[in-house]
Amino acid sequence: MTHIAVLGAGVVGVTTAWYLRQAGFDVTVIERESAAGMQTSFANGGQISVSHATPWANPKTPIKALKWLFREDAPLLYRLRADKAQLKWAMQFLQECRADRADANLVQMVHLGLYSRAALQQLRADTDIKYEQQTRGIMHFYTSQAEFDAAAAPTKRMQELGVERRFIDINNAASLEPALYPIAHKLIGATYTSRDESGNAHLFTQRLATRCAQFGVKFLYDTEILAINTDAQAAHPHVHSITIRPSDENAQTFSADSFVVALGSYSVPLVKPLGIHLPIFPAKGYSATYRVNPRAPHAAPFISLIDDEYKLVISRLGDKLRVAGTAEFNGYNMDLNMTRCKAITARVQQIFPKGIVASSAQYWTGLRPMTPSNVPLIGRAHLGQVRHGSQNTAATFDNLWLNTGHGTLGWTHACGSAKAIATLIQDARPKLDFDFVGV
Repeated sequence: MTHIAVLGAGVVGVTTAWYLRQAGFDVTVIERESAAGMQTSFANGGQISVSHATPWANPKTPIKALKWLFREDAPLLYRLRADKAQLKWAMQFLQECRADRADANLVQMVHLGLYSRAALQQLRADTDIKYEQQTRGIMHFYTSQAEFDAAAAPTKRMQELGVERRFIDINNAASLEPALYPIAHKLIGATYTSRDESGNAHLFTQRLATRCAQFGVKFLYDTEILAINTDAQAAHPHVHSITIRPSDENAQTFSADSFVVALGSYSVPLVKPLGIHLPIFPAKGYSATYRVNPRAPHAAPFISLIDDEYKLVISRLGDKLRVAGTAEFNGYNMDLNMTRCKAITARVQQIFPKGIVASSAQYWTGLRPMTPSNVPLIGRAHLGQVRHGSQNTAATFDNLWLNTGHGTLGWTHACGSAKAIATLIQDARPKLDFDFVGV
């Protein structure tokens, strides 16, 4: 049986392991943490949001970023650093802000989002897995006229691509989600996508990992991946093993027939020594998790929401409310900035004054693996500069695969990315119009 090693046990890595095992492969997942879903998948915004496909890189972003440059609580904070990788990424990001590039990237993200949402729904039906999911849709609400006006073109474009996102008036918005009544007088309008969902990505990842193990997937936790080892004598670039270091043990060699890199932001330093250059830079995202006020449980929303003015996503997870957002470009720094944390709480208290227990806030930060285009890298690895759709047939690895760079939509795109990479590894083409890497 063909043995495949999946590097990383976040939501992308675990779903990859699931689909590979379902396809009949022998699978081992290698993870430096002590359990699955402990990094970027741990406390994200919780949304399966096909309707949130507008790339960060679009014509309006550079002006906004300049306005936000010196605001510590800005939705997007770019810290100027003497870092060549960050500067190179920023220049590539600006190129993707062109209108034609932004539209092409939106198309890619919508195609993958629709495919992935359907895959998740089928997986849930097949396994009956529970993860505090809500299937009440996602509503974008607007308290800024400028943001509402700016939503018209991308909403229409998504409708053309098959996303059922539609405009609704203030009364409909408040009727669909009564928790918005306290700020109804501030609302300009809203859009609603009934088929989008939300759920606890960490819970999903851990429970799916348990299912994977029951089906024979092996997990090596507390194991650091030190290097990927290649065979210089092979006709095509070929990986013969990786070097790992289990906790409290010496470094050792681990062999498999193929390898899938699903390490998010940490994919970059692992493959760089091979001559593979991934255009991924970590965007530090923040979240806050609050207890819902037990005296007024309906004062917190059940429908998952997106606050476009403040770039926050809001999801009900059982008796808790998860609010996530903002992006801070500050390298691999994982320090919590309390100014940004408190800004989230202040906004939540404005919207849902009776809905949460503010003193219960649990703040978290994680590194989203952002590509300049916001489109993830799925497919065969190749030498040189990698971007979605790139190919280098003379220098494509025959057994090294990429499933990384999902940015803010890792939870949304996880099942689709995993199903697609499992199909590609079987030498078949997924039923998905997407610019795969090296294929």
